[in-house]
Amino acid sequence: MENVVIIGSGCAGWTAALYTARANLKPLLLTGEQPGGLLTTTSIVENYPGFPEGIDGTDLMMRMQKQAERFGTQTRYGVTVTKVDFSRPPFQLWLDEEIIKTRSVIIATGASHRRLGIENEELLGRKGVTYCATCDGALPMFRNKELVVVGGGDSACEEATYLTHFASKVYLVHRRDQLRASKIMAERALSNSKIQPVWDSVVTDVYDVSKDMVTGVQLKNLKTGAASDLSCAGVFVAIGHEPSTGLFRGQIDMDDQGYIVCRKGTSTNVLGVFAAGDCVDRVYRQAITAAGTGCAAAIDAERYLASQRG
Repeated sequence: MENVVIIGSGCAGWTAALYTARANLKPLLLTGEQPGGLLTTTSIVENYPGFPEGIDGTDLMMRMQKQAERFGTQTRYGVTVTKVDFSRPPFQLWLDEEIIKTRSVIIATGASHRRLGIENEELLGRKGVTYCATCDGALPMFRNKELVVVGGGDSACEEATYLTHFASKVYLVHRRDQLRASKIMAERALSNSKIQPVWDSVVTDVYDVSKDMVTGVQLKNLKTGAASDLSCAGVFVAIGHEPSTGLFRGQIDMDDQGYIVCRKGTSTNVLGVFAAGDCVDRVYRQAITAAGTGCAAAIDAERYLASQRG
């Protein structure tokens, strides 16, 4: 019987592990298929406090892991939970045929970026294709360069506007002839002299794998079918996120987009089940905010377990 099982190994998961381990709860952390989460796809993290020179995303996750394990966190690598039963405590988690029983659970499964679905998008990841302007926009490889943002919602407008602080020009590529962002965000983006919209278009390819860096994109106009090339030094994909919460559907409350709904701190509607990080956060989605909610979930879980013993 485990005291607390943490599902997920991003900033939220490792922070929750650190705090529960220091509370002598001997947490078990299940890393999932992508140990370290989305931050491991970021080359240099420059906005996480304490690293003035920046730090590689994978290195940051490894440091968090080492710190959590120093205090007694048990880690199981590459393990994926295939089924859960939160109907009554102790809760049950299935790892294929193996069943783990636990008094409490912290869900920190994060979210994944929606992708363009282009082969070169994957091949040029961390080499000019990115999904977070706040994380990567200030990198030297993008400064004073022409950049492309793909999307038409609030996130895309925010990304494009943010990038104007560093880029010489930002092309905002959208599949329709008007943005679907809120009026204020759309007006802010379109009134910026550095932002040029590219309407009715989608990105069909990213160049140049042979040079191991982004040099441009291929566009297709959806109204005319015409193809064209656009030079750029980076592609920022901002077409949304998908919370990694499908496993818990029907077990805990979620909103219409699949984000876990928390009440009173990090508590879900199931007593003893907590959630933290990007699987809850549809607004900020930053490493530091994920770590903060991971801390909160650990404290909430510790207090819950203490109340059960009392």
